[in-house]
Amino acid sequence: MPTTTVHLLRHGEVHNPGGVLYGRLDGFALSERGRAMAGRVADHLVGSGPAGAARRDVVHVVASPLQRAQETAAPIAAAFELEVATDERLLEAENRFEGLTFGVGDGSLRRPSHWPLLWNPFRPSWGEPYRGQVSRMLEAVATARDAARGHEAVVVSHQLPIWVTRQALEGKRLWHDPRKRECTVASLTSLHWDDDRFTGVTYSEPCADLLPDAPIIPGA
Repeated sequence: MPTTTVHLLRHGEVHNPGGVLYGRLDGFALSERGRAMAGRVADHLVGSGPAGAARRDVVHVVASPLQRAQETAAPIAAAFELEVATDERLLEAENRFEGLTFGVGDGSLRRPSHWPLLWNPFRPSWGEPYRGQVSRMLEAVATARDAARGHEAVVVSHQLPIWVTRQALEGKRLWHDPRKRECTVASLTSLHWDDDRFTGVTYSEPCADLLPDAPIIPGA
C-alpha cells in the first residue's frame, strides 16, 4: 500500500512589535528569527539539518495566502525545486479581536465591550467555529494528500486550525485550553496514511533550540 504523509507546518515567528492578535491582517511578515526557522525546517526536510534526519520525499508544498505562511513555505519549496501552491482553506481562523491586544492576564476579560463575544467558549463565540475550521482544513489536507499520494506534502498554516484538525483526527474534543496546544512556531504536525487508511499523527519541532527565548505573543 502506498504511504502518504501530509506535514502541517505552523509558520515561523512573526515580527509583531505591538503584540497584537494579527489574525488575517495584512503586513505581518516573519521576523529575522522566523526566517531562520523557515530555513531550518527546509534543512530538516532535505536531511541537511543539525539532527541529521533523512531526506523527506516531499513532492508538494502549499500554504495559506497570508504573508507569514508564504514566507515560511518559500525555502522549503526551493529546497525541493517546487513551486508554492496557495490554498485559501488554510487561512488563520477568523477572530473578532483581530488587531487588538487580547490575552489571558491582560485585563481583556474585564472589559464590558468584550463580554458579548465571550458567552460561548465551546464554539467559540468570538470567531470562526472550530467545526468550520476543521471542515475546511480537512478539505485542504485531502487535496494535498491527493497531490502527493505515495509521497509527502508540506502544508503551511496557522496554530489554531492545525491544532483543531489534529484534535478532530484523534477523536478528541475541539474546545480546549489554548495554553496547552502542542503546536509551537515552525513545528510539524505530520499526518500519515497507508493507502486511504489514516494511521496516526506524529509531532516534531525542528526549531526547538530557537524557541526558549522566543517572545510569547498573540496571533497564530
